[in-house]
Amino acid sequence: MSKTPPHWDLSNVYAGLDSPELTADIAWVRDASAALQKLYEDELKTVTPEAPAEEINSAISTVVDQLNAIILKFATIRAYLHSYVTTDSYNKEALRLASEFDQVMVGFRNVNVVLEAWIGQFKARLPEVLALGNSAGEHAFPVTEIAEQSQYLMSEKEEILAAELGLAGASAWGKLQGTVTSQKSVDFDLDGEIQSLPMPALINLHAHPDENVRRRAYETEMAAWKEVKEPLAACMNGIKGWVNTLNAHRGRVDALAEPLDQARIDRETLDAMMSAMQDSFPTFERYFKAKAARFGQEALPWWNLFAPVGKSEMTFTFDEAREFILENFGKFSAELRDFAQGAFENNWIDAEQRSGKRGGAFCMSVPAVKESRILCNFDGTLDQVITIAHELGHGYHNFNMFQADKTMLQRETPMTMAETASIMCETIVFNAILENVTDPEEELTLLETALIGDSQVIVDIYSRFLFEKEVFERRAKAELNSDELCEIMDRAQAATYGAGLDPAFRHPYMWTWKPHYYSAGLSFYNFPYAFGMLFGVGLYAIYKQRGAAFVPDYKKLLSSTGEAPAAELAARFGIDIRSKQFWADSLAVIAKRIDRYCEL
Repeated sequence: MSKTPPHWDLSNVYAGLDSPELTADIAWVRDASAALQKLYEDELKTVTPEAPAEEINSAISTVVDQLNAIILKFATIRAYLHSYVTTDSYNKEALRLASEFDQVMVGFRNVNVVLEAWIGQFKARLPEVLALGNSAGEHAFPVTEIAEQSQYLMSEKEEILAAELGLAGASAWGKLQGTVTSQKSVDFDLDGEIQSLPMPALINLHAHPDENVRRRAYETEMAAWKEVKEPLAACMNGIKGWVNTLNAHRGRVDALAEPLDQARIDRETLDAMMSAMQDSFPTFERYFKAKAARFGQEALPWWNLFAPVGKSEMTFTFDEAREFILENFGKFSAELRDFAQGAFENNWIDAEQRSGKRGGAFCMSVPAVKESRILCNFDGTLDQVITIAHELGHGYHNFNMFQADKTMLQRETPMTMAETASIMCETIVFNAILENVTDPEEELTLLETALIGDSQVIVDIYSRFLFEKEVFERRAKAELNSDELCEIMDRAQAATYGAGLDPAFRHPYMWTWKPHYYSAGLSFYNFPYAFGMLFGVGLYAIYKQRGAAFVPDYKKLLSSTGEAPAAELAARFGIDIRSKQFWADSLAVIAKRIDRYCEL
């Protein structure tokens, strides 16, 4: 394999952006959506709650089948176009096609809203109707969920108008944020040479072994975000204002109500988890202060938050990362290893850092070919190796759904449960190597890598939650300027990192580049990550107790995460997610890492 981090290959999906098959499939989605709208007008809307159960079952089954077919096609097209837009924001043809497809999707969203309201009218009769089986019965959970959520729909005309205006509203603001942040580059002196670095590459220098490089990268980053803070503040105001307005008209009590429903958890569960997280902050503060002491500091400046300690020469080529992951996945199961090997061999991963490519990492499903694709920004660090393992976990989750022949509606997994396999996979990799380390310096390096990730998911994500909550509340009264957004972020970091972070060197511009804040359809993108990590830690503890016997039940869980609430799925393993103690027990595992870190 090449030593250069690879680009992904989707040529088995479509031959290119000018592919006749892609053009035909986009037209098919448009025509199928229109045909479904006509079916509703001509036949479905005449089926009322007073109709015989068999007639209702048949009508809902028809809708389910049509929706699955359209979603399968559009999800594949969307993933294909997204693969271009996220890796090359300079590609005007990809941007044009993505915009045109957004217009096509308005037609589908319009008919989908109509059908959600139509299904909602049968809510009282669904137990009787779904018991008759057929496609409706096979999709009992998603159909029931659609009916329950239909209470938050505006009128048909209002929902259609909102969908059509969304392209020029919230979606446009989100695209602008993605374009500004992905195309922003800075000149930076690295290894004695002035280089033009895209922002993801500059941000990755937070983990550089030289503190002088880290400090200069931090200062350069602060200056860079300051240059573009105004358009990004406009994006934030546009999206949060949009969400607030629609929530008010849809009867949502606050901005958190819909994310909780999307996560398939209740406020009791969220409160239990967040309370346990808050209780853990003093423990994390011990870690931050212990790390700061290694640099002769009272508290960590932001540029040392991600700094490596121990044997900082622990770096990997992409080939070495590949073998490292495969070896440790194999200790869990041969199937997981074989899946990951196929992902590497078939170029499912886009790993190179480059201008025009978005920062961060993600995994996306490509359902028509029953595959996944992974984006990361590989820089050779152990953290990036664990990131790849994490994203491969998402791919393995998709693999289990494909294996079980789940339909698109049956695969709709909330973010809370979507992190299950990813956290398991990164835990497998980390714990497998930690158990075999004998050199205290290597152990320190590994613990540092793990605790950086743990602190981001527990401490930083809590800060993001506080930030977004205050932004939503204040945006309901007036727009916020960029300085106010920075002040809110600074306060949120002070409330969570406490005395562990140097107040003079926090990161007030974190809101600018995190794409999670800029999705109108996924507000509070943050807390599901904490849920996923702590749930995954709990599952891993069960795996260690049960060994190989755990794997079949785990696979069954992964294949069914779209078909039950989180509490019901967790209960299969004896987990009560409404109990603060469960979350505290998972956090206690991390506390032991911190204890050992402080000992070293």
